[in-house]
Amino acid sequence: MSLYLAPCTVTEANAYVQHIHRHNGALPTAKFAVAICTNDGVVHGVAIAGAPKARMLMARGTLEVSRVATDGSRNACSMLYGACIRAARALGYRRLITYTLESEAGSSLRASGWTLITTVGGEGWARRQSARGDHHYIDQHDTGLKYRWEITLGEPVPEISWPLSNEDQRTLFDYT
Repeated sequence: MSLYLAPCTVTEANAYVQHIHRHNGALPTAKFAVAICTNDGVVHGVAIAGAPKARMLMARGTLEVSRVATDGSRNACSMLYGACIRAARALGYRRLITYTLESEAGSSLRASGWTLITTVGGEGWARRQSARGDHHYIDQHDTGLKYRWEITLGEPVPEISWPLSNEDQRTLFDYT
C-alpha cells in the first residue's frame, strides 16, 4: 500500500483525531494540518501543528506538532512528521517541538531526525480550585510524564522590524 500526502483543513484533521486518537481530542486552534492517504483517497492519518502550548517555548519561529493520529499504517507517522518539518521550514519556522507519552517509543520521531530534549511533567491547563484552595486537574487527556522532542530547522529568527511608525504599530497590532 502506497501512502501519499494530501492537503486538509484543520477542521477535517480534528474530526479524524476525534475519531481515532488514543488519548487526545480536537485542538481549538492550529496553523496547519496535513493528511496521509492511499491513491483511492482513504485517509490513514493526520498531523496538526500550531503555536507551542508551553509559554516559555512561544518564541517567534517555534512551532509545535500537537497531534499525530494514524490508523497504524506502516511509515505513516514518519511521513507526517517529515511533512510538518518541510512545511514549517517553508513557512520560515526555525524549530519544531512535539511531545510523546512515557509509554510511546518515539521511533517515528527518531526516524524523522528529531532529538529527545527532556522529560516534562504532565500537568494540564484546565483545572478548578477546591474550597480548601487545592487545584484539581480536570483535563480529560493523559497527564503523566511526557518527553519533549525538538528538531532545528535553521538559524534563529531575527528580530522583526515593521516599516511602520510606533503609533501605526500600536493601532495595527493592538489586539485588546
